[in-house]
Amino acid sequence: MSVPHEPFETAVVTGAGRGFGRAIALALTAAGTRVVGIARSEPDLRAVRAEAGGLFTPLAADATDGTLAAAVLHEHRPDLLVLNAGAVPHMAPVHEQTWESFSRNWHTDTRHVFEWTRAALREPLAPGGVVVSLSSGAALAGSPLSGGYASAKAAVRYLRGYAADEAERAGLGLRFLTLLPQLTPTAGVGSAGVTAYAARQGVDRDAFVAGLQPVLTPEQVAKAVLDLAADATAAPEHVVGGAGVRPLP
Repeated sequence: MSVPHEPFETAVVTGAGRGFGRAIALALTAAGTRVVGIARSEPDLRAVRAEAGGLFTPLAADATDGTLAAAVLHEHRPDLLVLNAGAVPHMAPVHEQTWESFSRNWHTDTRHVFEWTRAALREPLAPGGVVVSLSSGAALAGSPLSGGYASAKAAVRYLRGYAADEAERAGLGLRFLTLLPQLTPTAGVGSAGVTAYAARQGVDRDAFVAGLQPVLTPEQVAKAVLDLAADATAAPEHVVGGAGVRPLP
């Protein structure tokens, strides 16, 4: 039996301008939560604000900045933190990567989760606060055409576990969750992956997408975030696909 969380008052969502982050921000504001949305693109954030209304506060900034993370948590005191920001990986086999392209997601996806997780523990968030990090199904299955993307997303899973242990040791009363969305053409990273893997298999994009049915949507990811964050008994890690949500053992 699930134990519901009180409605969230304030959330911070990174990567809020597009894809999963945008859908999460819109779902939260629709539920009455004040959202501080962070992304590099100011026009994208303005578009979210136009749809979400006054509950959405746009903040055009680099989510990998640890000073920013500490300042935002100190100023806004969120009870929900959703770490979704990330870079589109360079799609090429390993021998066609450079170290710079191979490590791109370590410097963006993993670093931003590290910085915000660290800030959440050091500030810290108020007891009852929830931190949700977006990893990827690639962390389980690998992704030979996306450089260090899979390993960067695997590190996000480890960071969740480390943070949960430290929060328990310090008696902070915080929950740390990780979601692993499956490959989907409906978001920027997934769209690039679908195109690359279709070419690798020698099939057209539509045929490849047909093999992914049912296709995961950003709205399904947003619903999973809200449902799991609100359930105090939820398992700490879940795979999210078009067919539904399942906990990892």
